[in-house]
Amino acid sequence: MIKTALITGAAKRVGKAISIHLASRGWNIAIHYNSSDFDARKLQEELSRDFPEQQFELFKADLSQADEVESLLPAVFDTLGNPGLLVNNASVFERSFLGQTTTELLDRQMNVNFRAPFILTRNFAKMAKSGLVINFVDTRIVNNQSGFAAYSLSKKTLWEMTKMAALEFGPNIRINAIAPGLTLPPEEKGEDYLLKLAGDIAMKRPGGLDPILKSMDFILENDYLTGQLLFCDGGENLGLAN
Repeated sequence: MIKTALITGAAKRVGKAISIHLASRGWNIAIHYNSSDFDARKLQEELSRDFPEQQFELFKADLSQADEVESLLPAVFDTLGNPGLLVNNASVFERSFLGQTTTELLDRQMNVNFRAPFILTRNFAKMAKSGLVINFVDTRIVNNQSGFAAYSLSKKTLWEMTKMAALEFGPNIRINAIAPGLTLPPEEKGEDYLLKLAGDIAMKRPGGLDPILKSMDFILENDYLTGQLLFCDGGENLGLAN
C-alpha cells in the first residue's frame, strides 16, 4: 500500500529534498506551500513525471494563520486519505536580539515555528490514529545565544512539545525531531558562507542535505524510537572547537 506524507514548506530547499526523497521511496506527497506557488507547481510536475504511479497534491496554507493551519489536515484527508507521516519542516528565520525583538516578530516566529506544528501534531494524533510525526528543530536549541532570539525560543519550545506529545500520543503515534546545523546557505549567500562557519565545529564542513535524509530514514525504520532528537549538525551542538 502506498503511504502518504504531509510535508510543510515542501516546495523549496530542505522541504523539496524531503519530498523528492520520500517520493523515491514510494510515498504519496501532500505538498504544502504558502507563497511559493511556482516552486510548488514545478515540484508537483517533476514528481508526477518521475513517479507516475503515485499522487502529488498541492495544499496552500499560511501557517501564521491559525484557521488555515486547522483546515490543512482535513484537506489532506479529503484528497489523499490518511497520511501516515507528518513532517513539520516549514519555519521562518529572522535575526533579532532579545532586547530588540518586537512583539510582532515574536508572534510571527512562534506562530509559524511552534503554534502551527502544535496544531498539526495535535490534529494528526486525533485524525490519523496511528503514524509518525517528525519535527524540525535546530541545533541552536542547546545554547542561549540570542542573535535569533525569537526563532531559537520557538524551536526550543517545539522540542519540548515533541517530548510531551510523544509521551501522550504513544504508542500509536511516534513523534521525533531532527536538528539540522549547517545544511544550506541562506538564499542571499553562497557556499563560502557555510564553509567559513564550519571551521568552528567538530566536523569542519557543512553537512548538506544528506545527513537529514539519512536521519529521516533512521526514524522511519526504527519503530521503537519516539520522543528522540537526532542532531544532524556535524557536532555543532557540542560547542565551538578550539
